[in-house]
Amino acid sequence: MSDEVKNDKLNIELSEEMAEGQYSNLAIISHSSSEFVFDFIKIMPGMPKGKVKSRVLMTPQHAKRLFRALNDNIVKYESQLGKITEGEQPNFPMNFGGPTGEA
Repeated sequence: MSDEVKNDKLNIELSEEMAEGQYSNLAIISHSSSEFVFDFIKIMPGMPKGKVKSRVLMTPQHAKRLFRALNDNIVKYESQLGKITEGEQPNFPMNFGGPTGEA
């Protein structure tokens, strides 16, 4: 590896608050021609309403990179820990007025 590549490090800061993370059990994904919008939602059983805990916007190019990275990590996870089984699909409408998304 050349010195130029070794010195090309990316510093990423993670605050204490952000490090705690947010739990999400539903993601709504919508898009336009220029961006993807990921809404991460927490819905509690028996409650009539969920709450968006985080919203992430990215370009289509970055969304595709995220898809590839997530797929790669799922393959690695399943090779180490076994197949991830999917439970029942939610029993509520998934179209909230924008382009239809799935998560």
